[in-house]
Amino acid sequence: MINVVGRVKNNVVDPVRSKVEQVVPIDQLVRGAHLYNRARRVVDRRERSPRFVEKPIADGATIPLADIDMSNPFLYRAGQWESHLKRLRDESPVHFQKKGPFGPFWSVTRYEDVLAVDKNHHVFSAEPYIVMGKMPAGFDIRMFIAMDPPKHDVQRAAVQGVVAPKNLKEMESLIRSRVQEVLDELPVGEPFNWVDRVSIELTGRMLATLADYPYEDRRELTQISDLASGVPAATGGTSDLDETFSAAVPMLRKVMHLWHDKAARIAAGEKPGFDLISLMLADEGTKNMIDKPMEFLGNFVLLVVGGNDTTRNSMSGGVLALNKFPDQFAKLKADPKLIPNMVSEIIRWQTPLAYMARRAKEDTVLNGQHIKKGDKLIMWYSSANRDERHFERPDELIIDRKNARNHIAFGFGIHRCMGNRLAEMQLRILWEELLPRFEDIKVLEEPEIVQSTFVRGYSKLMVELTAKKS
Repeated sequence: MINVVGRVKNNVVDPVRSKVEQVVPIDQLVRGAHLYNRARRVVDRRERSPRFVEKPIADGATIPLADIDMSNPFLYRAGQWESHLKRLRDESPVHFQKKGPFGPFWSVTRYEDVLAVDKNHHVFSAEPYIVMGKMPAGFDIRMFIAMDPPKHDVQRAAVQGVVAPKNLKEMESLIRSRVQEVLDELPVGEPFNWVDRVSIELTGRMLATLADYPYEDRRELTQISDLASGVPAATGGTSDLDETFSAAVPMLRKVMHLWHDKAARIAAGEKPGFDLISLMLADEGTKNMIDKPMEFLGNFVLLVVGGNDTTRNSMSGGVLALNKFPDQFAKLKADPKLIPNMVSEIIRWQTPLAYMARRAKEDTVLNGQHIKKGDKLIMWYSSANRDERHFERPDELIIDRKNARNHIAFGFGIHRCMGNRLAEMQLRILWEELLPRFEDIKVLEEPEIVQSTFVRGYSKLMVELTAKKS
């Protein structure tokens, strides 16, 4: 009965919502969603974002198994995520957490189990969200990473061309020139924040290129990405929802203008480019997506977040890892041909996005555990990539690791990260340009780590460069 009512409700609401979205300007839709969300938070305590207080976290090996809380957004910052996930891998690889701010969920922690869930989209759905909690009330943006086939396949195929091999080859020289520009402007022999000067700057430049976004405003893209991936009700992050909504409006106006401007120029005979909007306009399945602005917004934000977090935090994580394992840095300098394999190993070691969420479409069994229809599962990529059953000495960075490319940081199956080759290319070029310029990249202090269950990222990494000896 509930399912029938749900279908009837959707059949009534969805067409009305679609009509409203076509008539009301997108910035007003977002402002309306903002006001609706704020009102819901005032009236209903359940709509308020979880409030997390940072406290000391015990080693995972020293506490009762039932007390392990994988929804704690300070685990990574406290350096305890490894011990907690190892405890689960060893004793309860498919672990049910009954209580928490995001509701009950199963933690899937071993490599083979994560792979089994990610490959089986027929049983494990990406809908409605890929994060632990639910998105803010009223802000119902829809993105293909949180869709199942066939709609997922149509929307993904429309923008896949932006990272097609031919397009990547054409972009390589542009990426290299921009990496060179950034590196040539870095101070030598004095401290600076690598995250801001290199990681954010390079990913911002690349995102502006992929989206054909105004180059001088590229930092807007990284800002909206940070706000979107830090929504507190979904990730345990620190972003303010009011700030998120406010920042979204001017960017939306700009993106909508880009869409209409490109559509007009293409209609006048201009050859379409290979940026995201041009590709959407050229595809039958997405050419009218502008008529569903919240869906358009969702996919644009998805591609910005996907292009930001993985590359940016791996750029910072790689520098940190090579400082933690100086023998590997020496090995790299002695043999730069190891860079491509090292890139895969850095991504495995860092695992920039800690997890993805799924919902069971039916009753099933996973590694001896009975999963009920509707149950939420969290696939811990950060745990799978440290699984001793698949990777030898997994907590170490080993740049010539033979199975480094078997990491699962990009996911697997139909939802495997679309931009994985682009991310690898950016990281490869960065290290190809770094080695001839600098003898050393010394990390001066412990990095500042973002508060999040979802993003394994850095806000500050102070370093000092030593120039290459002539």
